[in-house]
Amino acid sequence: MGENQHILTALVSNKAGVLNRVAGLFSKRGYNIESLSVAFTEDRKYSRMTIVVNGDDYVLEQITKQLDKLIDVIHVAQLKPEKSVNRELLLVKINAPADKRTEIESTIRMYKAKAVDLSPKSMIIELTGESNKIDGFLQVISEYGIIEMARTGLTALQRGFNSIKQFKDANEEEING
Repeated sequence: MGENQHILTALVSNKAGVLNRVAGLFSKRGYNIESLSVAFTEDRKYSRMTIVVNGDDYVLEQITKQLDKLIDVIHVAQLKPEKSVNRELLLVKINAPADKRTEIESTIRMYKAKAVDLSPKSMIIELTGESNKIDGFLQVISEYGIIEMARTGLTALQRGFNSIKQFKDANEEEING
């Protein structure tokens, strides 16, 4: 993570248009989303967004306040990298001629990656890990020629027993009295 990168996690309503409203908020204010991952939670009424943004403390505060104002955003929190588990998923298709397969497989084992598809001339490799591990793997594997790749962007959870759902429950109690 860069010095000015921040990880935000948002619990939002799982319904049409919410992602568009959140992305629109960033766009209107000129803030760039470095990465974004979204999926429903253990309760399908809600989705969890993990948003990586660049900016100083003022920008982070403004983004957090603006997100909190959106009706479909239940709660927003910043995740500190040292107090959270952060992962990305990489799928990368590389050139894999027969004479290089042993060498490629050795690299795959070293990074604890997995070959998930094999064709006569190419291979698709899956790797999950922190962003710097993914970056390092890509740097090494790029010598074979990357045909195409897809990264999920960062997803993260706070370490320990606390969850973002606790904030949602507290808000509902306040609303319902």
